[in-house]
Amino acid sequence: MSETAAERYSTEDAIAAYKRLLKTYLDRRPSGTRQRIAAALGTHKSFVSQITNPNYRVPLPAQHVNTIMRICHFSPEEQRAFLDAYHAAHPRPAPSGGSHGAARTHVLHIEVPHFKDPARQREVMDTIRDMAARIIRLAQYDEQT
Repeated sequence: MSETAAERYSTEDAIAAYKRLLKTYLDRRPSGTRQRIAAALGTHKSFVSQITNPNYRVPLPAQHVNTIMRICHFSPEEQRAFLDAYHAAHPRPAPSGGSHGAARTHVLHIEVPHFKDPARQREVMDTIRDMAARIIRLAQYDEQT
């Protein structure tokens, strides 16, 4: 066994710490946020429950960090605290919190009409972002196979 029991518990404690932060932040968000996260990740709500509950040992996959922070509209302070805790649990290179996770990316700007209702505006924009993220994941999967 390459890792000692102390190192394993230390890692599990660090994972639980960032998941506690994430759960706290999610609890402050409107209802339906977990469902929006599940849709953006292409998973079920039960997966979101597992990756946000500190009682489960399932870590948050690095590729989902930026999506979750974007959907939850983390404040700069929340983002910094969460990423610090995440990096403590997973010291290898992980998301920086920036919008460009890949080494080479292209930025696409889409014009969206103004809606009178700010909630509708956010919903439309989030839906476009989520759909784009799903299409990109599908295209990347096809390139890997």
